[in-house]
Amino acid sequence: MAFGIEDNVRAIRERISKAALSAGADPSSITLVAAAKTKDAFMVRRAVAAGVDAVGENRANEMTEKMGQGAYEGVPLHFIGHLQRNKLKLVVGRADLIQSADSLELLRALSSQSEKMGIIQDILLQVNIGREASKGGFEPEETREAVFLASGMKGVRVRGLMAIPPVWEESMKNYAYFDEMYKLFVDIRAEKYDNIDMRFLSMGMSGDFEAAIRAGSNMVRIGSAIFGGR
Repeated sequence: MAFGIEDNVRAIRERISKAALSAGADPSSITLVAAAKTKDAFMVRRAVAAGVDAVGENRANEMTEKMGQGAYEGVPLHFIGHLQRNKLKLVVGRADLIQSADSLELLRALSSQSEKMGIIQDILLQVNIGREASKGGFEPEETREAVFLASGMKGVRVRGLMAIPPVWEESMKNYAYFDEMYKLFVDIRAEKYDNIDMRFLSMGMSGDFEAAIRAGSNMVRIGSAIFGGR
């Protein structure tokens, strides 16, 4: 049941506003992405109508199915999960932003597929800020080199960074990871590489988005706090 989606979005907007103002940021500069994994098209349309800024999907096949049902009409579509190279044709050119470019191999594959389609695909580089073996992404110390290499690739345009820090029961424990990500983002943005437009720092989910915003995030990915548990 999708009970409470509208109220949930309204409450999250209020929390985003408070967190942004406490950090000296404009609340309207924070992009709210509804993480819609396993949620049906009806629920997604309710979130869109309630005013989320974008919808994020984790699975290419699920994204394709809901796209055919008109789930994303009116807002940008982001791909936020691990992207398998055999699913590139389902995602490239259909997602407005791919947030999970997590390896050089995937970057090259994204570049090749985009070139074949004659498009420029906007992407974020995923950073493994907690250096966790169970997660994909570039190590923090590898990220600058990855940005440099991406700047020379045709068909892709880096728009920023994304991270999923280690899970803690207390959201503020993630603040150190968020702060490290923000500093990395600012340092890379100052480099002014060709073909790089560092606008988005995507970090913060249902349990820790306020801490992420206070650290400098301007894009949050909210699932259960909007839709309820999976």
